[in-house]
Amino acid sequence: MGGCAGSRRRLSDSEGEEADPAPRPLPQDRQGALWKNAVGFWLLGLCNNFSYVVMLSAAHDILSHQRAPGNQSHVDPDPTPTSHNSSSRFDCNSVSTAAVLLADILPTLIIKLLAPLGLHLLPYSPRVLTSGICAAGSFILVAFSHSVGISLCGVVLASISSGLGEVTFLALTAFYPRAVISWWSSGTGGAGLLGALSYLGLTQAGLSPQHTLLSMLGIPALLLASYFLLLTSPGPQDPGGEGDADTAARQPLINSEAPESKPGSSSHLSLQERWTVFKGLLRYIVPLVLVYFAEYFINQGLFELLFFRNTFLSHAQQYRWYQMLYQAGVFASRSSLRCCRIRHTWALALLQCLNLAFLLADVWLSFLPSIYLVFLIILYEGLLGGAAYVNTFHNIALETSSEHREFAMATACISDTLGISLSGLLALPLHDFLCQFS
Repeated sequence: MGGCAGSRRRLSDSEGEEADPAPRPLPQDRQGALWKNAVGFWLLGLCNNFSYVVMLSAAHDILSHQRAPGNQSHVDPDPTPTSHNSSSRFDCNSVSTAAVLLADILPTLIIKLLAPLGLHLLPYSPRVLTSGICAAGSFILVAFSHSVGISLCGVVLASISSGLGEVTFLALTAFYPRAVISWWSSGTGGAGLLGALSYLGLTQAGLSPQHTLLSMLGIPALLLASYFLLLTSPGPQDPGGEGDADTAARQPLINSEAPESKPGSSSHLSLQERWTVFKGLLRYIVPLVLVYFAEYFINQGLFELLFFRNTFLSHAQQYRWYQMLYQAGVFASRSSLRCCRIRHTWALALLQCLNLAFLLADVWLSFLPSIYLVFLIILYEGLLGGAAYVNTFHNIALETSSEHREFAMATACISDTLGISLSGLLALPLHDFLCQFS
């Protein structure tokens, strides 16, 4: 009997991923459950990052145009800025788009800093519900705002939604086969591409920014439906896969009738254990911080300044195209884990820092002759950033024990947020310096 069981297990493993064996199939419909969870995590990644991406894509519009009350429905989708510095060769806004970046990332940073200290002890379902409500509120608040200040409050809501969701869903991957990390990452990349492309496409088609934002209210609803209706609670696990010990911890995450006070084993870790795990994560955290610092310094510090006057695209349109191409690169590389895995993520950090140095030099010296060269560089930038993200979390999942994995995934997700926050803080004075002396 033992030999037969072993044969069945080896056969099951060979049918799944070679490096990431799947749990034992559910008796009635294993493949159906696996695909539901895969699609569920892809949709969660898509919906969770969507509002965050849209706010960054709308950053130039938020800062360059304040709508007067009563005129919301007649907003020019590509308004002529009234607050720009016309004497500057960069056609600067009075405030850098890094201001929107900071509003879109600092609340996320605070949430991720609190996550290892006890946020993971809160039930999963209320966290997901809060994330969905904040995402919807962000679209509504920015759409009906008459001032930059109110718009930035809406951006803050989008940040709370994205940060809380990322901490929650990355921790949730600890209770499913490691393959869902790839699906989650691909979904977050899809959010970047679809978010930027939808904002670009709808505004280019003539829809006002207000109506464009209101048309996206279905995304938070899809987030809630994906979590509460699509994800399945895993059945008995294959000892050759993730381990039977996790099964009890997995059940409460989806089943609303089960107690959620103990969502995972990380709640029992001592401070010493958490510190030890954190120190082991630094070799992944530091490169990812550098990658995101460099790319978001480019995105929110330099995109607005990479302005070509001799093209058919307006300044606002150039900015939207930069965002869309960057997100296209991110989506492609975040979806590439099954065909390309990178162990040494520090190499990606080095290449991204070289990208930053090159584009910063171009902003200062203006030596690139065509916007199409900038398009290629930005696409390459997105490829590096997406690859760093998905490979970092995949490597952590592979090298972390099951009892530490939930804590490790929730802790490591601070990397990108920390890098983005630092880039926003430095991009603000850089914007003012270049616009004042150009």
